[in-house]
Amino acid sequence: MTMEQQMLWQKTIPVRLDTDVLVAGGGPAGIAAAVAAARNGAKVFLVEGLSCLGGSGTSGMVSQLVGLTDGEHFMAGGIGAEMHQRLREMGGFRAYPYSGDILRTEIFKRFCDAYLLENGVSFLLVTRLIDVVREDGRVTAAILHGKSGIFAVTARQFIDCTGDGDLSAMAGAAFELGDENGNMQPGTLCSQWTGVDWSQADRRFQDEAMERAIADGFFTVPDHHFPGGYQNGETTMTLNAGHAHGLDGTDERSLTDAYITQRRRVVEYGEFYRKYLDGFSRIDLTATAPLMGVRESRRILGEYQMTERDFLERAVFADEIGRFAYAVDRHRNATDPEEYRRFEQQFQDLRYGPGESYGIPLRALLVKGLENVTVAGRCISTDCSMQASVRVMPGCFITGQAAGTAAALAVRKGVQLRHVPVREIQAALKDMGAYLPNFRPE
Repeated sequence: MTMEQQMLWQKTIPVRLDTDVLVAGGGPAGIAAAVAAARNGAKVFLVEGLSCLGGSGTSGMVSQLVGLTDGEHFMAGGIGAEMHQRLREMGGFRAYPYSGDILRTEIFKRFCDAYLLENGVSFLLVTRLIDVVREDGRVTAAILHGKSGIFAVTARQFIDCTGDGDLSAMAGAAFELGDENGNMQPGTLCSQWTGVDWSQADRRFQDEAMERAIADGFFTVPDHHFPGGYQNGETTMTLNAGHAHGLDGTDERSLTDAYITQRRRVVEYGEFYRKYLDGFSRIDLTATAPLMGVRESRRILGEYQMTERDFLERAVFADEIGRFAYAVDRHRNATDPEEYRRFEQQFQDLRYGPGESYGIPLRALLVKGLENVTVAGRCISTDCSMQASVRVMPGCFITGQAAGTAAALAVRKGVQLRHVPVREIQAALKDMGAYLPNFRPE
């Protein structure tokens, strides 16, 4: 392998803003973090690289909202529950048989804008985090790039909600990438379709049709794992299909290859629906997502790493900031039938009965080696199995709410994150409506 050439590049840039809490990333974790910090008295600035908030739920066209309850309790209590209720009132969900609530993407976009504004959160879209300044174990500034150029924002606390752990990695935090062989879950490029006759369509037959199509040699990539399509309008469907195997969401070259390949493959899925399933003969592709659905990339190492054992033991932690119950949903990075059978077996084995859940400790959000950085969302400190559970949107609401609350209390008290009493953070979360059944006020 040849060495890349190197060059020194430097530039004097303006410091455009000084704030209490900077949130990097405007997906579900970032929204919850920003609102929680603002409600606890902090001045908050959020930066999002894309043209809208909502992350995978908007730009990624991921419509299925899974893991909201343990069958008895609403897991994402507080901001997550409030967002869910408000969205329902706005018509932001479409009830769908067999799958629960399906997000209506455009309504979710508008809701996210209004929600941050009404909670006093300052934010910029189409503005990317490109670097940080670190001094003595603390991040002091985020380096950002927008259409007007490069500028800095200084803050006392930073929350990494980038999904890929970008801010933490830029600051030199340790992380894990993939399993013991470096394999990560494959991604998916979701898409939107119109022209569906839902009176004739039945999602229950999609898996059976997929197996017939594979047996017929229909697909160039015979992928047995088929999440399928979901109704999100009178004649429209969101399609979650076509795994990008071997994807590294932290490498722009890998992402470029995946976008090109998956945009080509999605046409094949349309032909499959037209040929093998009733109700889809007149469907038309209207859009592929502008954001690749990356299920797994960096997992930032925190003060505690959650493991599959915690899932199996229904772990309880003295410093838990929420509880969660979604199954271990680790998609396999191979297409052969045996790998899919392993996925199905794990997905059935690693799931809970009604009322069961595991705790998420604050320590899994505290970035090892950095005094003023918390992480929330799919890149918190876990092993591969636990990441495959906590990565979904309600899990992001829970960890984002906790990270924002902890950061705001650290600013208010004028201390480092680790010096804020855990019980004060838990009490503040409880006041917001967080599901903390094991917390008892003194």
